[in-house]
Amino acid sequence: MSIFSDVSPVKFEGPESTNDFAYKVYDKNRTVLGKRMEDWLRLTVCYWHSFASGGADMFGGGTWPRPWLGSGTQEMADAKTDAAFDFFSRLGAPYFAFHDADVMADANTLEEHDAALKKIEERIAKRMSETKMKLLWGTANLFSHPRYAAGAATNPNPEVFAFAAAQVRCILEATHRLGGENYVLWGGREGYDTLLNTDMKAELEHFGRFLKMVVEHKHKIGFKGTILIEPKPFEPTKHQYDRDVAAVYAFLLKNGLEKEVKVNIEVNHATLAGLDFEHEVTAAYAYGIMGSLDINRGDPRSGWDTDQFPNNAQDIAPAMLEILNHGGLGTGGFNFDAKLRRQSVDPKDLYIAHITGIDTLARALLAAEGIIKEKRLAALKEERYAGWSAPFGKEIAEGKYTLQALADLAVKKNINPKPVSGKQELAESLVAKHCKF
Repeated sequence: MSIFSDVSPVKFEGPESTNDFAYKVYDKNRTVLGKRMEDWLRLTVCYWHSFASGGADMFGGGTWPRPWLGSGTQEMADAKTDAAFDFFSRLGAPYFAFHDADVMADANTLEEHDAALKKIEERIAKRMSETKMKLLWGTANLFSHPRYAAGAATNPNPEVFAFAAAQVRCILEATHRLGGENYVLWGGREGYDTLLNTDMKAELEHFGRFLKMVVEHKHKIGFKGTILIEPKPFEPTKHQYDRDVAAVYAFLLKNGLEKEVKVNIEVNHATLAGLDFEHEVTAAYAYGIMGSLDINRGDPRSGWDTDQFPNNAQDIAPAMLEILNHGGLGTGGFNFDAKLRRQSVDPKDLYIAHITGIDTLARALLAAEGIIKEKRLAALKEERYAGWSAPFGKEIAEGKYTLQALADLAVKKNINPKPVSGKQELAESLVAKHCKF
């Protein structure tokens, strides 16, 4: 028995259900554009916020009853693993994700770190076999320990760089052995607090070297999963080098890694960067680096990463539309990198938060399906760009004109195009209409 054992396995009961511990919209076997809902969403529960955190914030200590916290022993690591898999199996999400530090006992040296990680890996593998859970991705915590105050791959001390390399090797190999489908590099402190003491050129070069080493080791051990970078603009540093999808793509191009590495996009990171979530998703597909998603939301009146559970399908529908139009996320999924509010002290609150988030994603998925089937939004966009499918537009796109030749032609034909409505309000109404159910 764990603190999460009081809830029966969560089932789909339909929109008329009044059961707080049942899905109203998420029916995993429902077919959406030829694929099961479960296969589109690839739902994932994160280990860190839900099981490795006690609910502390910068103004106060933990409030959540997590009996395995406060002691970094193997016994407590085992208890945390058992409680986590108890929750996973009752919730019914098929995937989970974790940092090394989330799951293992405390370690003081790299040798102890490797041994502790392998020890808990045995228990995780056993629980995965028992529950049929799958690992979406693993990652290393390269930001919490004081040694990483100035970053890991971008640290001015090469010994920190080496320590981080050893830590990544351990968890990358563990992720491989556990059948993980991706590996994430979350550069929590890969940036700077001030340029006055920072050699940006050197740090970017070291960051590139580190990522190349990870990719080289991936191939050496035969890991078939996807390597992912998670963009974030700032917090805790003033500026982070992987601030958004475009910055990551430029970095990958610079280092010749654009075919090897993709992005893990977080909603709240996108909004902190001053961008819409659907912008980051659309950009990732445009650049060919779409990987996976951390699904959460921020508070519009807070300038920091609040990591709240999603509850508004209309906010997510535009991004979901892009995902469906591109055939899905491949090896990626929708990871609930979200945490309870500090006052949500009942363990059952964790179920309600995930159930609400999952139903919200299901609503967004069905809304996107409805938009696609209706075809009006697609027709609107096609009409807007119709000129590029006509002979003149095709000739320009195919490079058949120089700048001078095209300019001369425009003068000769007295081209004088008139403004045409972009019909933004109509486009927005089509999305809103399908989210009202």
